[in-house]
Amino acid sequence: MSKIVLNDASVVINNVDLSDHVQSVTINYESELQDDTCMGDSTRTMLGGLKNWSIDVEFAQDFAAGEVDATLFSIVGSSVPVVVKPASGAVSTTNPSYSGTGVIGSYNPMGNSVGDLATAPVTIAAAGTLTRATS
Repeated sequence: MSKIVLNDASVVINNVDLSDHVQSVTINYESELQDDTCMGDSTRTMLGGLKNWSIDVEFAQDFAAGEVDATLFSIVGSSVPVVVKPASGAVSTTNPSYSGTGVIGSYNPMGNSVGDLATAPVTIAAAGTLTRATS
């Protein structure tokens, strides 16, 4: 089993590659659990229901044209394509891509203290199915 150090993640939002500004990225993927326990059962049982996903990214802020702020500010509230990979290389079984249409629900262009690196956290919520590809 190979292990990796996450130091080359790829994040493309609305067809703009912002990977060189990513400080952290988290993909959240879940299924609602529906209780289907019936009379006579001695243990609760669950069925998987609707799936949900979101992506949290923290960027090192950049106000230049075509960079973080220019890309994200204009698409808050809009559904856009999102692709995240563990590494910038080609999609493969060891470098899967996670892609879907997401909506930017939360973006903070500024909010740091004096002397801190200016960062810009963003949350992308599901606006469609999240897919995983290995080729």
